[in-house]
Amino acid sequence: MSAAADPARPTPSGAAPLAGVRVIEVSLLGPGAVGTHLADLGAEVIKVEPPAGDYIRQMTWPIIEGSSLLHWHIHRGKRSLTLDLRTEEAQEVFRDLVRGADAVIEAMRPGALARRGLGYEDLLEINPSIVFCTISGYGMTGPYAHLPSHGIAYDTWAGIVNPTYNDEGFPYLPEHASIGIHAGPLFGSLGVLAGIVKARATGEGSFLEIAQSDAAAAMDWLRSETWKAYERPQSEVTGNRSDDYERRAPGTAGMEEGVRYQVYESSDGFVLFMASEQEFWKNFCQGVDRMDLFERWPGSQYGDHAKGNTELRKELVEIFRTKTSAEWVEWSGTVNTTIAPINTPKTLADDPQFHDRLGFMPHETHGADMIGTPLKFLDAELPDPSIAPTAGEHNDEVLAEVLGYDEARIAALREAGALGEGR
Repeated sequence: MSAAADPARPTPSGAAPLAGVRVIEVSLLGPGAVGTHLADLGAEVIKVEPPAGDYIRQMTWPIIEGSSLLHWHIHRGKRSLTLDLRTEEAQEVFRDLVRGADAVIEAMRPGALARRGLGYEDLLEINPSIVFCTISGYGMTGPYAHLPSHGIAYDTWAGIVNPTYNDEGFPYLPEHASIGIHAGPLFGSLGVLAGIVKARATGEGSFLEIAQSDAAAAMDWLRSETWKAYERPQSEVTGNRSDDYERRAPGTAGMEEGVRYQVYESSDGFVLFMASEQEFWKNFCQGVDRMDLFERWPGSQYGDHAKGNTELRKELVEIFRTKTSAEWVEWSGTVNTTIAPINTPKTLADDPQFHDRLGFMPHETHGADMIGTPLKFLDAELPDPSIAPTAGEHNDEVLAEVLGYDEARIAALREAGALGEGR
């Protein structure tokens, strides 16, 4: 049954959760996703960019109809206003925007706005409840604070992705999911919302900062904290009971010898078997009519991967080859055991769970086929994000509708160069 047809779900009727929230974003590249998360939930996000525009439009691949996928995704749902903040006239426009805003996002090296007289302390004077969020690579402090960097750096710094070697002996970075550049903006948007809640309750503003490197480390806390725990004596910190308390490496690093929690080939691909609880293991054995396996190797009640049991692993190899991946996943729901599909970034789009929960917003209306926010408010309708703007696309619209400037004032700004050449 599709989500739309589920009678247990109420029909969305309320306003978007962040309707009425206004955010002014000054960003370069991926950290602008702080504003994306807020726009997805209904906030009005005005991207202030230099006259030449954010060069995100030409950054990385693929390039779709002249602009990068990064741009189409990061700037969906936003309006673009070009301001040359080197001019006093543009700085005054920025201050006018802040007077009616809830938050300002500085998604570039920290201090960029302060150097224009538009930092947190400056903006507090005109809006005492403003929430100011600055997001950068390594943050505002520490020996790396001023280093230029790109997204993968935060994952290598945090120990999430490690080099491997090709056939010629050269080290390289293997394919991996980027964490810091996605988690950083997510934490940033959470912080902005917390600041807005505080501001609306107390009238006081907030100044928060987030480093994408910190976010990467925070997302991978389990492995780092496990190694830290192992620095303590074994009398205080042990492994799991099912492993006879051996101190296994954390995360997937300690699972190569796992058997009841492991990858297996199906008849047409791979599945992940996760019967580390005794109940799920027993249900599996009953379901495949192999209770002899359970009677011989019942395992512990919790967290038992049957580590190193090569004989059992060979039995499971033969069993899993008897069904397709889709058949195993459906079957697991009927017998109450734990089997998951193994997709790739390419095949994920064909998965029925993906179709039901996420799907793609179509390129015909959004510039690129893209995945929307995973957040779902069952009693409110989230906005369908508008297509990512061209640089300065909403200059006249924002100045007139948001700030109330008349045609003469807008023309004067253009003449003064505040909006950039040719505007």
